[in-house]
Formats: sequence, structure tokens, C-alpha cells
Amino acid sequence: MNPVIGYSALILVSVATTVIGFFGLRASRTTSDFYVASRTVRPWWNASAIGGEYLSAASFLGIAGLVVISGIEALWFPIGYTAGYLMLLFFVAAPLRRSGAYTIPDFAEARLESSTARYVTSLLVVAVGWFYIVPQLHGAALTIRTTTGLPSWVGAGAVVLVVGLTVATGGMRSITFVQAFQYWLKLTALAVPAIFILLAATGTSGEAPALPAGTEIFPPVDAISPGSTYRTVSLMVALLFGTLGLPHVLVRFYTNPDGAAARRTTLIVLGLLSLFYLFPTIYGLVGRTWMPELAANGYPDATVLLLPRALIGGTAGDLLTALVVAGAFAAFLSTTSGLVVSLAGVISQDVLGGSVRGFRIAAIVAAVVPFGVAMMTDSLALAGSVGLVFAFTASTICPLLLLGIWWRGLTDAGAVAGMLTGGILCGAAILTGSRLGDGSQWRDLLMQPAAWTVPAAFLVTIVVSKATRHRQSSTVSRFMTKLHVPERPLAADIPRTQG
Repeated sequence: MNPVIGYSALILVSVATTVIGFFGLRASRTTSDFYVASRTVRPWWNASAIGGEYLSAASFLGIAGLVVISGIEALWFPIGYTAGYLMLLFFVAAPLRRSGAYTIPDFAEARLESSTARYVTSLLVVAVGWFYIVPQLHGAALTIRTTTGLPSWVGAGAVVLVVGLTVATGGMRSITFVQAFQYWLKLTALAVPAIFILLAATGTSGEAPALPAGTEIFPPVDAISPGSTYRTVSLMVALLFGTLGLPHVLVRFYTNPDGAAARRTTLIVLGLLSLFYLFPTIYGLVGRTWMPELAANGYPDATVLLLPRALIGGTAGDLLTALVVAGAFAAFLSTTSGLVVSLAGVISQDVLGGSVRGFRIAAIVAAVVPFGVAMMTDSLALAGSVGLVFAFTASTICPLLLLGIWWRGLTDAGAVAGMLTGGILCGAAILTGSRLGDGSQWRDLLMQPAAWTVPAAFLVTIVVSKATRHRQSSTVSRFMTKLHVPERPLAADIPRTQG
């Protein structure tokens, strides 16, 4: 592969991101601009930005890689990623926007009147954010290594540099412009090459490449392992409930003018995600058929990067590959920037006083720490590693949000006990399962723990809350009314600051 492709794509996407971020910087003047874009982002714009940050390395590269490896079982990932937004639409989007909070810890403190609940939530949000950023940096490392041959740290370092500068200088207002642009770039970068790939694969544009003998797109039913049903169920629990607790997704609802706009945003996001996930699936199916060796040599996540040149070739193949690489870098940049914005808000408010200067310092810290972790770890399958983050989020932050919004009996002791239980069980299961061999009967149970850790977290939260009824917030009735009674749109809803 011509390394100029990788260089050109990296430079163009980085320059475009920086220029758009600078445009947003000119519009960022107040604390509210930095934290919530002054709560003036309209549904279509916000939905595009959510699509930009939600469609990460796992979506752009990982889905196709999983289809190459697993066939039909992998299709549950795009279904789960999209269906998670139905949960957001029905249970979280509008009430969370009406809460007036900026971050999840803000919500925890306001709902439970507990600084302990706030700090535990803050620690979990930061942990989730950093765990989610690491796969993005692994994806950037894979992309730059595959397309240019440069060391892995170059790709990850470029993402951290661009995101750190953009977020620190422009905040939420700037990142909103960047992420909306990057969604449409990612969609174009997958859709245009996919059309030419399908034409080449079906022979419409000429002679089709020879199909490897004995290739099966999907395994026969009797070849599916006995544990596949459990894995599928547990995966869906992780994706459906995990979406409710992703900090970089939730923070975007605070930028809507009101609860009704938050609901409209979620509906538009469902359409944008459904459209996008058609294309990674196409790449996976074509790659499973014409490039099955990718699964054998350990590079299934490179399927999207390698297919255009393999099936089309020539100058056209190089140009289409450059477009795909640009889309991949847009995925890493947009998701990482969303995570860094959400983490910077939490770290700034809880540690650095909530000022603009504190936000900028926190943004640099939020970007640099996961870079160090990514450089010390090896990449797992991208979609699989992100799925583990969803399982952890579903086991910790999700019970706090769902019960905090819909059950007035939740107490601070119950919320803290449930979050710690879910976090300890899920974390211990993943660490233990990663040390077991593929033949172990316990591996599936531990590496896909959401099916039992999420119910355990909810159960502990409810039991402890009932046992500590005397600790219920004195303002719970007023706060629940605020969550569930439609409000009049506010011109500017300023987030809480300290100092």
C-alpha cells in the first residue's frame, strides 16, 4: 500500500478538524459555551454531532472485522449499538435534559443530595471514559501502521495532539461543529468505496475477483457453539443498558435547548446510525468472502482499510483507500474528542474549580493519560474491547440513571452500593476471563458478564435503598417533578461552577 495515502489522509483530516475547531473557537466566549455550547444546539446539528462521536473505531473498523471472524453472530453489534438509543429515547434523554445538570456526577449530587455519590460517580465516569479512549487510540495505531508503516505511536499521538488542542481551545461549542462534520465524512468515506466494492465483487464493473474455494459467508447452524446464545444475550444487555451511561453521549443532551429537542435529537440519531451501520456490514460480508485470510493472520480490523485496493486496485483503489483512511481518522478524532470533553467537564468541576482554565487543563490530562495506557497495552479486537466498556458502564452508571430518574425510593447509599458492586463484579470478571484459555467453560461467562453483573447491580441498589429509606433526599418530590414535567425552553442554562 502506498504510504502517501496514509500521510495525505491524516494531514487532510487533521487540518480540516483544526480549521473547523478554530471556527468554533471564535464562537466560544463564555463558560457556558465551553461546557454545554450555551444549550443552543438544535436537533439535526446535535444528532450529527452525536453520530460523529458515537461511531467510534469499533463501528468504523471493528464491526467489519467481527463479521469477517464470526459471521452472523457479529451482526448483533450494530443492532445493539442502534437499539441502545431507543432506551435513551424512552427512559433518559428528556428527563436528563430537564434535570439542569451538566455532568452525570452533577445529576447524582442533585438527585441524591450526596457528595459521596457524586465523587464515586465521578471516578466511574473518568474510568469509563479512559477505557473507551484506549480502543480509539489502538485503532489509530492500527490504521497508521497499516497504511504508512510508521510506528504505532504516531497514529495514537496524532489523535491525542489534535483532540487535546481542539478541546482545550474551543470546548463544547467548537467540538460540536467538528463532530457534526466528521459524521458526514465517515458516512461518505464508507458509502462511496462500498458502492465500487460491491460493483467489483459482483462483476458489474468488469471481471469479478476469483472467489476462494470453499468459502462460506456464514457458518452452518450446527457449527454455532453452545455458548453463543449466552454471549448474544449478554452482549445485548451490555449494549442496550451500556449506552445509557456513556458520558460523551449523555453530555450532548445537555446542549439541547429543552427536553423536547433532546427527544427529537434521539430520533434523528436512530436514523443516522441505522444508515451508517449498513456499510460496515457490507465490508465485513465482502471481506469474509474475498479476503478470509485476514481472520487467520490476526488483522480482521484492517478489512475496511484493505478491501478497496484488493478488489479495485490501481489509482481508483488508492483514492478510495485514502477516503477510507480519512474516515477512519475522523472516527478516532470525533469519539476521542467527545470523551475528552465529557471527562474535562467532570475533572474540572470536581478538582479544578469549574473555570475555563480548569477545563483546558483537564482536557489535556483527559487526553494524555489514555495515550500512555494505549502505548503500554496490545489492541484487542476493537468492537470486542468496546463491548467490554459497555458492559462496565451498564453495570455501574446505568442503574444510577434509570433508578434515579424513575424510582423515588433510590438513596445515596443504595446508589453507591450498586455502582461499586457492578464495577467490582464486572471488572473482576473481565480480568479473570482474560487469563483463561479459549477452551475454558467459564470464559464466556466472564468475558461477557453483563447478563449477570447488571441484574446484580440493580438488585443491590434496590435492596440497600429499601434498607436505608431514612436517607432519601429531602427534595426528591420536587426533583422528580422537574424531571418529568415538560419545561419551557430556556435561553441559556448555565452549568454549575465552583470557586
